Amino acid sequence: MNALRRFVPAPLMSAAILALWIVLARSASAGQILLGAALALVVPFLTKNLRPTKVRVRRPLVIARFILTVGWDVVASNLEVFRGVVLWRWRKPNAQFVVIPLELRDPVGLAALSMVTTVVPGTVWSELALDRSKLMLHVWDVRDEAAFVGRFKERYEKPLREIFE
Repeated sequence: MNALRRFVPAPLMSAAILALWIVLARSASAGQILLGAALALVVPFLTKNLRPTKVRVRRPLVIARFILTVGWDVVASNLEVFRGVVLWRWRKPNAQFVVIPLELRDPVGLAALSMVTTVVPGTVWSELALDRSKLMLHVWDVRDEAAFVGRFKERYEKPLREIFE
């Protein structure tokens, strides 16, 4: 196994790169597979220093539930923002910055949290405190800040803590 790790330091990343290459090339010809395999072997070596810590992912069922939650929130937020844009004349959204106290400290978990807030329409990751204790988000429409903070922590931070910490 160690000999394989010497040539393929990140097998999952290599597999993902190869699959993504074939999908983007829209061809499974021998040349595309060979080129994708070459990239899949070289890229992990080039990005080795960008992955300073070993990631330990726990709780696959929590991961599945989290992915479904984020997917649902993306659809619901798209509809909510659409409705807000259409009804702009009659009901202006209450956009504001919201500070959320964080218990999540794992850097990979925080990176996942930043990606989630970027993907979900209506929220923008604005600032993270230097000690990682607070996160500032800009939110499209907030009627009850305390309820928003509680929902954010329950739906996003709590599962990420279960997964990464």
